[in-house]
Amino acid sequence: MKKTLFLTLVCAFAAGAATAGDTPRFRGPNGDGIFQETGLLKSWPDGGPPVAWTATGLGEGYSSAAVSEGKIYITGMDGDLTGHLFVLDMAGAQLKKIPYGKETTDDQARGPRSTPTVDGDRVYIVSGLGMAYCLDAAADKTLWEVNLLERFGAENIQWTLAESVWLDGDRIICTPGGAKGALAALDKMTGATVWATTGLDDKTSYCSPAIITHKGRRLVVTETARYVIGVDAENGALLWKHEHKTNYDIHAVTPVYDGAGLLYYSGGYGSGGGALKLSDDGASVTQAWTDKTLDCQHHGVVLVDGHLYGTAHKGNSMVCLEMATGAVKWSDRGVRQGNTVLADGMLYIYEGPKTGVVHLVKPSPAGLESAGKFTVTAGTDKHWAHPAIVHGLLLIRRGDALIAYNVRS
Repeated sequence: MKKTLFLTLVCAFAAGAATAGDTPRFRGPNGDGIFQETGLLKSWPDGGPPVAWTATGLGEGYSSAAVSEGKIYITGMDGDLTGHLFVLDMAGAQLKKIPYGKETTDDQARGPRSTPTVDGDRVYIVSGLGMAYCLDAAADKTLWEVNLLERFGAENIQWTLAESVWLDGDRIICTPGGAKGALAALDKMTGATVWATTGLDDKTSYCSPAIITHKGRRLVVTETARYVIGVDAENGALLWKHEHKTNYDIHAVTPVYDGAGLLYYSGGYGSGGGALKLSDDGASVTQAWTDKTLDCQHHGVVLVDGHLYGTAHKGNSMVCLEMATGAVKWSDRGVRQGNTVLADGMLYIYEGPKTGVVHLVKPSPAGLESAGKFTVTAGTDKHWAHPAIVHGLLLIRRGDALIAYNVRS
């Protein structure tokens, strides 16, 4: 792996100007696109924030970076089509390269898409080919592997699996999409099945699940090919399903819970989304509102101060919705379709697949408030991986490269 390092910025990093929190999974520590950072820039200079370092040699793939206990975890596929877990230090130097198995060669997005979920030395990955792996990053070996498609009677989907698993205590939650298990909980130590969700006649999609707590009840929420679903997190029982059709069965946006009973969902291709009102016991839902403006395809939506922010597929714009009502506060083509996350009160949007423009935006229901932008030039292939913001660094994966930008104030 080749590394470019600017020593002055490393010194600034060591000084620790930002308050940092790890992100051991996809889209932040809580999977909601919000990163627990403070002390970050509120505006960017012309050309964007400085590059702290660039690590190359990751191969093909669209995994985001997970960060835990001073190490960065990311996956990539090499020339013999083998997926590897790369472990880097916080200055971008490669510490480990651990093979785990063959990866997808789908033309749309070759290589791994699953962001590692990290639990101490154990790292959990789902390959595009439907294999779940538990790797020991300290011992450089695979502890167990499970063929999710075979075990749960599922078929792979058109562009192959892309979810990142959810760690729930002593188990991991995944979405095989089979007759023997639409969702499944596996023992994190052994890979044995703890529970499996039956009674749902549907395939999986490209969505990563999340666990929410609604009035004391823990629910797994996600989107399959045709439904938004809620499952009891303790036993996997299917509690409800809500039909939502979209082209090519592409559901790839984890539902967003407001903490008070509303659950937002979305799909691209003009299908839009809406909010479901959960019953007090979480066992049923009713439609609260629907919307066609924010048809987020696979780029994530963030809830900030009662408003949803994301980018539209058909409209190719950034959109703000009021969570309580679904009212469109604004839609602005000053920012195009891109992955959306939040840190220290500011939105970061990484446009793809071709432009590679990264925007810094102040969230406001009054309108789009740009605070800077720059273009990612390093790396290869499409601009599709979701950014991570941790320890004062904005980490952007583009194919062969992981680029770290210093966004400390």
